[in-house]
Amino acid sequence: MTATGSPAHGLPRLLSGKDLTGWFESALLVVTVALLGAGGVAWSVGAGRWDDVLWAAATVVALVPAIGWVVTALLRRTLGVDLIAVLALLGTLAVGEYLAGALIAVMLATGRTLDAAAQRRATQDLRALLERAPRSARRRVGDVVTEVPVDDVVVGDVVLVGPGEVLPVDGVVSGTPAVLDESALTGEPELVERAPGEPVRSGTLNAGGGLEICCTAPAAQSTYAGIVALVRQTGAENAPVIRLADRFAAWFLPLSLAVAALAWALSGSPERAVAVLVVATPCPLLLAAPVAIVSGLSRASRLGVVIRSGGALENLGHASTLVLDKTGTLTAGRPAVTEVVTDPDRPATEVLRLAASADQLSPHVLAEAVVAEARVRGLTLSMPRDVREEPGRGVTATVDDRAVRVGKRDTVPEAPWARTAVNRAGLDGCTLVWVEVDDRPVGAILLKDPLRTDAGRTLRRLRSAGIHRLVMLTGDRPEPAREVGAALGLDEVRARQTPADKVDAVRTEQQRAVTVMVGDGLNDAPALAAATVGVAMGARGATASSEAADVVLTTDRLDRLADAMEIARYARGIAVQSAAVGMGLSLAAMALAAAGLLPPTAGALLQEGIDVAVILNALRALRGGRIGGHPVRPATEVLLRRFAAEHDELRQVLPLVRAAADELSNGPGPRAVEALHRARTALVERLVPHEEAEEAELYPSLARTLGSSEAVAPMSRAHAEIGRLTRRLQTHLDALDEGGDLDQERQQDLLACLYGLHALLQLHYVQEEENFFALAAGPPRDER
Repeated sequence: MTATGSPAHGLPRLLSGKDLTGWFESALLVVTVALLGAGGVAWSVGAGRWDDVLWAAATVVALVPAIGWVVTALLRRTLGVDLIAVLALLGTLAVGEYLAGALIAVMLATGRTLDAAAQRRATQDLRALLERAPRSARRRVGDVVTEVPVDDVVVGDVVLVGPGEVLPVDGVVSGTPAVLDESALTGEPELVERAPGEPVRSGTLNAGGGLEICCTAPAAQSTYAGIVALVRQTGAENAPVIRLADRFAAWFLPLSLAVAALAWALSGSPERAVAVLVVATPCPLLLAAPVAIVSGLSRASRLGVVIRSGGALENLGHASTLVLDKTGTLTAGRPAVTEVVTDPDRPATEVLRLAASADQLSPHVLAEAVVAEARVRGLTLSMPRDVREEPGRGVTATVDDRAVRVGKRDTVPEAPWARTAVNRAGLDGCTLVWVEVDDRPVGAILLKDPLRTDAGRTLRRLRSAGIHRLVMLTGDRPEPAREVGAALGLDEVRARQTPADKVDAVRTEQQRAVTVMVGDGLNDAPALAAATVGVAMGARGATASSEAADVVLTTDRLDRLADAMEIARYARGIAVQSAAVGMGLSLAAMALAAAGLLPPTAGALLQEGIDVAVILNALRALRGGRIGGHPVRPATEVLLRRFAAEHDELRQVLPLVRAAADELSNGPGPRAVEALHRARTALVERLVPHEEAEEAELYPSLARTLGSSEAVAPMSRAHAEIGRLTRRLQTHLDALDEGGDLDQERQQDLLACLYGLHALLQLHYVQEEENFFALAAGPPRDER
């Protein structure tokens, strides 16, 4: 069995049918323009009546599909402004105004072509889902193993799954425990263990050794097939957005017909009625919205936002509810080291270095995070020997002639530092990785999937842009989900959500308001298809989610979603404005035509002029509007990147401050004094110079960018408080160096300084990253 290849036989049936394209509209435009031009050539050379013949042919060519569009609308119990175009085309033929008819034909074909280009939805191709599905399975009967088509596996069959392969059917584990990567279904990057007898789901990846499962559901009824069916079903439920022109038809159509009838009745001339219908032909409506929408699509694409249809852009422009996935959308999508807790006899840097050295050859996501943290801190890693990895348990290796093990433990060590690590992991929602050296636990590494640095700023911008309700759906546990919700001020948080749960939640929100869903994983694809507008984080997300979405962010920046919404609102406003102005001019022309001052051919030419004006106004959607907040000058961006990089290095100060407080709380011994000096050195020699440089270089530049020094005043005040607490700590340590006592009063004041510094520094780092460093262009740095 292979993890990729042709889809299972039962799955393609879920994907039958093809999406319509706009080739017919394009062909219609080419033919009508060619006939109009040929008629013009015939007229200029005096070729008899051939000019009228060619122009009449152009009119008929457009008339036939236009009648079909009207009939289709009637079958849907709607009546759009296409009826005016049909009557105008018929009228020009009846009164012999063939040039006017040809001009209307070209305008109608142009509007339809632009409308199709703007509104056409991208094909909901689910090839990535299918290619990931295994086409065959290894079925064991007794001691005989045969490879069979996956649809031949029935309930009760025993299936063998090799390392790195995708489970083809739902089942229960038999034999040895399973180590699985369920991120395709849950969105969570951590591996999970399943004991014998526990259920497992198709679509998950076997991240351990060889695995046996007993089938409980055939492939066509499996979890994975259900996801494909959900995407197809929910995608089909979203009807195309009604054209803007048809929304005005409720009053514009009867008004036009009434004016035409009145002009004919009062004058007795059918030509006047035809002239009224010619200038009433809704080309400003048919052209204005598509041109503005296409302009908005083009503008968004330049920012790395692919909006696949005009309907998606229009809906994005008046959405009021935003539903978001957590992992990879609001968070970085990969764990990062938050703290290293160690035995008092072991420096944290040494424990981290040994762990990272042992983990260098492991592909596990947690191992990658440990190695990355060691490299950020500038630690020199040793090449491990005799590396052995037990899937789901950890890595054992020889590092510098010492036996190092990094991974899980069945029991918690009795030492106080170990209990501290467990408590902090529970309180902060962290994953805990134990480090053992020569069979003795020496430390624990806490890891957590951090918030994106641009998440808070982006959500504030979205609220300003008209989003009134923010909801997070995640397959993660409730505790970390609630923490993310509280940090970002979300209106509702739902944890432990399956793909089907997410679809139900999105549908519930849709009943209240126009809803946008943002996600990045395969498990998000059904919910993206179910939403009014699905937005995929396509830079690192699953291909399936990108294909199920209406909007794809091709850069790994959440703030591009806010840009897209601002562009959508601006383009939609321009579309409505252009349509309204064009209609106003058409109404004035209708009055002239009804009074006999505007014959049909002149009316058609005037209508062309109105169309040009409308198009020029609609093209303003290519520019204008404030997108992305404050533009950052190149010099300021260089400073932002420089100080952001220094922030990553200065995060090492935080554990030193916390360690000093912990040692001091255990008593005023030599270890406490040594820890205090380490913290003081880091603060005085590294942190304070960094903040002084920010005050002198970065903040003045940012003040010019943001338009006021008040914008950086809170950060400057935080710098002042950090400096004050650092000087207070320095004063205490100077007194101790001169022979002073570490009495209870001094100890309490030092603890207050240390805990205050730790909390203030954490908050200050986050504020600077969200408010300032996120302004720099390019992929955002993930908070560590």
